[in-house]
Amino acid sequence: MRSKPTIGEARTEHAADRKRHDPITSNFMKKNYNYTRRKLFLPEYGRHIHEMIDSLSKIEDRRERTRQARAVIAVMGNLFPLLRDTADFTHKLWDHLFIMSDFQLDVDSPYPRPSRQELTMTPHAMRYTQSRIGYKHYGKYVEQMIRKLADAHDPQLVSRTVDNLARYMRTKSYEYNQEHPNNEVIVRDIKRMSEGAIKIDEEALNNLRSDYKQHYSARPQRGPMRQQQRMPHNRNQHNNRNFQKNNGPHRNSSK
Repeated sequence: MRSKPTIGEARTEHAADRKRHDPITSNFMKKNYNYTRRKLFLPEYGRHIHEMIDSLSKIEDRRERTRQARAVIAVMGNLFPLLRDTADFTHKLWDHLFIMSDFQLDVDSPYPRPSRQELTMTPHAMRYTQSRIGYKHYGKYVEQMIRKLADAHDPQLVSRTVDNLARYMRTKSYEYNQEHPNNEVIVRDIKRMSEGAIKIDEEALNNLRSDYKQHYSARPQRGPMRQQQRMPHNRNQHNNRNFQKNNGPHRNSSK
């Protein structure tokens, strides 16, 4: 059997029922939820600017509607004061005004009115090359250059270009494999990429010096080992110093 509610509980239930059936309170609570509102075209301006633009379409007089639109443009410019010095800032504001009105606002604009087709135009799809790279550690441009050299008729130009390409191929191979390839490997790859059309002077290529090759033994060491190497040199410098001035006692000495 349910117990009889107290006076305080009865007052609370009565107030809740009265608030629930009050039409003003129920309508106010419904308007506060965003799922009942329409989607904003430009959320950075906020809902109040969108509502101001919606109210412009209710003005029947065109001159008054244009004057109110200029006032809304001024308010929109105050929201982003740091962008006033940029080029065509006012033009962008008028474009945003028409966008937020869903291109339905009819006012006298100092700039050309944008259309929905211009803003929703999709760019053309780009075509990507699907060619396979035979020697990835050299790159596709080396292979293309060697194929172009196969059609060249100047032997001196071909020889100089092949020498430069051999240096470059050796460098890229080191970056990819962390070791310098032999000249035999470079000659073999050039012949394969040119399909034997390029005649290579293997003796001159074997004597070619690599400008990109670095010997790690010649680099100075870092860390504690480098400090230990400097210590004997510094000690010798301190031992060879003579602290006596003019072969006499120090001037501040008491003797």
